[in-house]
Amino acid sequence: MEQKLQNFFQSGLLEKYVLGETTPSENLQVEHFIETYLEVEKEYLRLQDNLEIISKFNAVKAPTRVLDDILDEVTVTDTPVLHIREHSRRTPWYSIAASILVLIFAGSTFLMYQQNKLLVEENQVVVDEIFDLRSDIDQNNRILDNLMRQFTKLNNPETEKYVLRGNERAKNLKTVAYINAVDKTSMIDVASLPQLPKNHTYQIWAQLQDDMVNLGILDPSEREFQSIPYLEDALGLSISIESNADMADTSDNAVAEISLNNKDN
Repeated sequence: MEQKLQNFFQSGLLEKYVLGETTPSENLQVEHFIETYLEVEKEYLRLQDNLEIISKFNAVKAPTRVLDDILDEVTVTDTPVLHIREHSRRTPWYSIAASILVLIFAGSTFLMYQQNKLLVEENQVVVDEIFDLRSDIDQNNRILDNLMRQFTKLNNPETEKYVLRGNERAKNLKTVAYINAVDKTSMIDVASLPQLPKNHTYQIWAQLQDDMVNLGILDPSEREFQSIPYLEDALGLSISIESNADMADTSDNAVAEISLNNKDN
C-alpha cells in the first residue's frame, strides 16, 4: 500500500485536482484515494487550506480615486491656457462626448494596468506555493522511502535481533541491535539510555577473537535507528561509558554486553 500511495503522490494528480486541472476520469481516481486513504485526505485538506490562502489575493477592489488621479495627471501639463472670447461659439456636443470617452478610456486603461499588476503578483504567489508543495511532497517521499528501507531490513528473515540490557551501573539502559549477516548491515535502536555527565559518552564495541573494536558513539537523543559498522568476525557487542577524550577499550567501563553467537539472546 505504501508503494501505491508513493506512486500516487509522485504523480501530482492531487495538486492538479485541487487546482481543477484534472480530467473526469482523473477526478474519479483522486476522489477514490481521498475516500480510501487517510494520508491522502490529510494532504488534500492541507492543499485546500493553502489554496484558500492563495484565493484571498483574488479580491481586487477598484481604486476609490481613479477619476481624481486621472484628472490630476491631465491637469499637470505645460500646455499654455487659451482664453476663449465671450462671443465664441458653444462647444459642439460631439466634442464633449469625445472628451468623456477619452476620460472613460483613460480610467479603464489605468484600472486594467492595476489589475494586471495584481495578477502578476498573484501568479508569482501561486508558483511559489506550488513549488513549496512539491518540495514538501519530495521530502515526505524521502522520509517514507527511508522508513520503507528500514522496515524491509527489520522484517528480513536473515536479520537477527539482539537486546542489550544495562547492568547495575545503568539499570535503565536498553538497546536493540539488528544484524544481517547476508546483507552485512548492522543497526541499533536506542530504546533507553540514562543521562550521563557532559564529559562522558556511551560507546559501542565489537568483540573479536583477541581484540575490541570501537564502533562509535551512541547518541541518547537520537531515537531513530542508528547505523553501526558491520564486522563479520564479531563474537559479541558491548556498550561502555567512556570519557569524551578516551577511545581506548576499558573492560571495567562496560555496562551492557551480549554474545552474537548465542541466538537465544
